[in-house]
Amino acid sequence: MHRFFLLLVSVLVATTLSADTAITIALAQRSWAELSGRDNWDGLLDPLDADLRRAVIRYGELAQATSDAFIGDPASPYAGASRYAPGAFLHRTQAPGADPDAYTVTRFLYATSSARVPVPDTFITRPAPPGAWSAESNWMGYVAVATDAGAARLGRRDIVVAWRGTKRAVEWADDLDITLVPATGVVGPGHGWSQPAVHRGFLAVYASRNSTSRFNKQSAREQVLTEVRRLLDAYKGENCSITLTGHSLGAALSTLTAIDIVANGLNVRGGSNPNDTVPVTAIVFGSPRVGDDEFKKAFESMPGAARMLRVRNAPDIVPTILPAAFYRDVGVELLLDTRKSPHLKKPGPGPAAWHNLECYLHGVAGTQGAGDGAGFGLVVDRDVALVNKEVDALSDEYPVPAAWWVEGNKGMTRDASGRWVLRDHEEGNLAM
Repeated sequence: MHRFFLLLVSVLVATTLSADTAITIALAQRSWAELSGRDNWDGLLDPLDADLRRAVIRYGELAQATSDAFIGDPASPYAGASRYAPGAFLHRTQAPGADPDAYTVTRFLYATSSARVPVPDTFITRPAPPGAWSAESNWMGYVAVATDAGAARLGRRDIVVAWRGTKRAVEWADDLDITLVPATGVVGPGHGWSQPAVHRGFLAVYASRNSTSRFNKQSAREQVLTEVRRLLDAYKGENCSITLTGHSLGAALSTLTAIDIVANGLNVRGGSNPNDTVPVTAIVFGSPRVGDDEFKKAFESMPGAARMLRVRNAPDIVPTILPAAFYRDVGVELLLDTRKSPHLKKPGPGPAAWHNLECYLHGVAGTQGAGDGAGFGLVVDRDVALVNKEVDALSDEYPVPAAWWVEGNKGMTRDASGRWVLRDHEEGNLAM
């Protein structure tokens, strides 16, 4: 019935537009809804649909931008911040590579923590340098919205939330804090499920505040929900979508954000019909499990449920490291196996590369299916050099250095007196 309706719309549109234009619009309307999981990606995963393959890569690149922009060198006073300012962020990170003008960043997101697990000494390399921008908060990602040109190409005004993966010592402590606690405030009991419980460390990153930090007087949760609601109000007359994306810890935060938005009705358009909602989709990579069986029931069965596509690399241990006896997977799985790629080291580049996001995106570009008999071939001509951005995974036959994505001279530049000084960030990179 739904497909018949879309066909009827396309015929009506064709009476006022050229045939080619009408077909393009009809396909765009159908395509974005299907690719966002309207039908739970039924029939699109094995073999992987060509349009879905490109869409997954696009959101993966938006997530990868959080890693590319992160200042991780503990010698820098700006360690833990974004290297780039919001205005030029997607251009400076070159993401998504094919179309950086499709979105504009509207807000940076910051997180603090109330982690209860001590950090092993091996994770702590040195204290924060004098003049550090913040001792309490870290930059965790951003909210972006499709530009007018991007919305025209995407078929709707897409609001994207991209969360960063684990980079700092305190975040390792959060990752290790695996106690299940009630997800109070994020999602409560409902018809068919009791109070869901979630990973305490992930919830701490998402929901903690710190009154001593100007960046976290609001929690990351409050920041993201406020901005999503503001953008929905700003574009309330348009066809909108909300897409969450992230890798590893960022995937877990995307999962929490997705259910939070739906459970608390932030995606309701504001009219008299509570079922008139903006679709919410999470496309995540290398995600650990987040919650218990009640969380799974709530995520997948509440009215207006969020859709989730979990991209998992078969040899990556992170998605399965939390025991299934206590934690449950949610959503639909897209299974890859980058060990099949002829472009990567043999017998394998190792656990770090198997979990690396660029290696995941290489897998999405070339997967021919998860079965033992399925091969590997780059359907999307994605530059294999990207695989070595942060790790050493590419076969030695390629003359590409390991971990090559670094700021020129690590941000050291000469000042007017000729002395070398550290300038590893853009002005405005601490925007709220």
